Amino acid sequence: MSYTNLKLEDLSGLGKKRIELLKKLDIFSVDDLLEFYPRHYEDWSKCYSVSEVPLGENCCVKGIVSTAVSSYRVRKGLTLFKFTVTDGAINMFVTLFNQKYTAEKIKRGGEYLFFGKVTGTFLRKEMSSPDVEQVESEKIRPIYHATEGLNSKFLEKTISNALKLVEENLTDPVPSEIRQKYNLCHKRYAIENIHFPESNEAIEIARKRLVFEELLILQLGLLKLRRRNSSAKGVKIERDYSDEMINNLPFEPTNAQRRAIGESVCDMQKSVPMNRLLQGDVGSGKTAVAAALLFNTAKNGFQSAFMAPTEILAIQHYSSISKMLTGNGIRIELLLGSTPQNEKRRIKELLTAGEIDVLIGTHALIQAGVEFKNLALVITDEQHRFGVNQRASLSQKGDNPHTLVMSATPIPRTLALIMYGDLDISVLDEMPKGRQKTETYAVPKKLRKRAYTYVKKHLDEGFQGYIVCPMIDEGEQELASANKFYEELKKGFFKNYNLGLLHGKMKPNDKDDIMKRFSDGEIDLLVATTVIEVGVDVPNANIMVIENAERFGLSQLHQLRGRVGRGDKKATCILISDAETQEAKKRLEIMCKTSDGFKIADEDLRLRGPGDFFGSRQHGLPTLKIASIFSDREVLKQTSSLARSIIKSDKNLEKTENAGLKSEVEDLFENYK
Repeated sequence: MSYTNLKLEDLSGLGKKRIELLKKLDIFSVDDLLEFYPRHYEDWSKCYSVSEVPLGENCCVKGIVSTAVSSYRVRKGLTLFKFTVTDGAINMFVTLFNQKYTAEKIKRGGEYLFFGKVTGTFLRKEMSSPDVEQVESEKIRPIYHATEGLNSKFLEKTISNALKLVEENLTDPVPSEIRQKYNLCHKRYAIENIHFPESNEAIEIARKRLVFEELLILQLGLLKLRRRNSSAKGVKIERDYSDEMINNLPFEPTNAQRRAIGESVCDMQKSVPMNRLLQGDVGSGKTAVAAALLFNTAKNGFQSAFMAPTEILAIQHYSSISKMLTGNGIRIELLLGSTPQNEKRRIKELLTAGEIDVLIGTHALIQAGVEFKNLALVITDEQHRFGVNQRASLSQKGDNPHTLVMSATPIPRTLALIMYGDLDISVLDEMPKGRQKTETYAVPKKLRKRAYTYVKKHLDEGFQGYIVCPMIDEGEQELASANKFYEELKKGFFKNYNLGLLHGKMKPNDKDDIMKRFSDGEIDLLVATTVIEVGVDVPNANIMVIENAERFGLSQLHQLRGRVGRGDKKATCILISDAETQEAKKRLEIMCKTSDGFKIADEDLRLRGPGDFFGSRQHGLPTLKIASIFSDREVLKQTSSLARSIIKSDKNLEKTENAGLKSEVEDLFENYK
């Protein structure tokens, strides 16, 4: 936010190297530094004597060093420093690992504070590698997320310096009337006590205030976006051709599909541009809804654009939408980054002349030279995989076109309101008739051979399957690991079958070739990384094995599982894992119990929090720095109501008392200008 215009260079003690390290933590200014909130606290203000200290808990112990520090070189690179601490009644034996600097500060007879976990028994207590401070350091200390070269203590010191520098500039953007009504402290108190709290109560007071402000500013910005959209004038669709489209489909749409089509067409028949999110679980029929809108747009004499995040997905949509719209005289083309130049030139010329009704493609659609004659509808699939500027770039190729964004990632409604707060929401909460539930089992690694034998059984029956490679870091490692895993399976357990390999480092043409061969049945078993998470639709594939399943989030496991069971045959997903943590076991248990993507999304949000929900910030909307959509739901409701009230009485935040709020909103939503 805007407390000051100070740069990191204005802080003493920060050289170029450390400034670059701070940027790795998304800290680019003094304001960012002040909003880099602690992840938790160490309470050094509550000290125990050695006799009273509880075992197995992180806490602060006050004691006198009763022996000299002795050093023991265990091996090259490891030196232990040992000494004894006493309270006069019971001793505690302390060991430091490679902490020469700390060991040199400790003097026999001196009284110190030791923070860490005490183990042992009532009579013999031990502490390994505690933090050590002088007695006057009795306070609550902030602990920050660190990065290599920047530890929490350095961040604590740097933030303290920043606070001293801007203390007088910490004005409050929230009007005093609102602060009084909702019992909120001043912004200055909140910032000071979230970093350097006077007490545990002060932390709660500060957090309450900062969460309230963050959610209020966010929702004010989203309301302004919505109002801006509602004031724009766009293309109005005169006639609804939905029944004609639906009657030509080779299947009966679900009530949810009909409802979503109706909601969208109703939007498009208004002069205000539609801005709608279409949410649906894997296999719920979003593409058919999109096809109906493309059909309506074309029949009304306008053009549409459909953008997908990968070439595999774009090709799949092109194939399925072409089949749904065939025989209606609607002209559809596919434009990819890998499309030959001559073909690109032909498509661009036809598009500009208005001789293409529907253009489907990837990011290639937003490139220079792609010009529409009368673009009236923009659809983006897997919206969270695009940056906000990419979505805007496509819409700018028309005159305020209608917008539909689709997501197969089920999102809890509270999160959807934040992620897509500038959009109306349609939900596909029914599955098409005949769709089979995918049975899911979690097995330990020692049963891998049995799992692979079960895969063989399906392959021998004429079905196809997937084995998802172990989860690894992206980069060159991915290529080496995927290739190695593939070769081991090809030469070993599945040597008598046709295997294919698909990973993110392959060239687009090579990916397309593998997917075509898999779709055509030439490949029995596809060994893949998470590149298949989106957009692989092969109805004959009904068995999947996911290696190291504990390393995936629930929503990602659900997306992967959605690649099987796309036909009318029973499907199976086997999760191989030796998960030991309670959280990992809980995730696998949930996957085995339910196939409801929205229940899974709620559990994923509960377990991981909103920060990691998508594994990416590309959705474009601001990242929450302190609020939790799950634990702060009541504040979310409170601030939502307040934001509507403020905008109703001051739609442009022009009143004097709202000047601070306006500044904060503009700062937070600068990418939407």
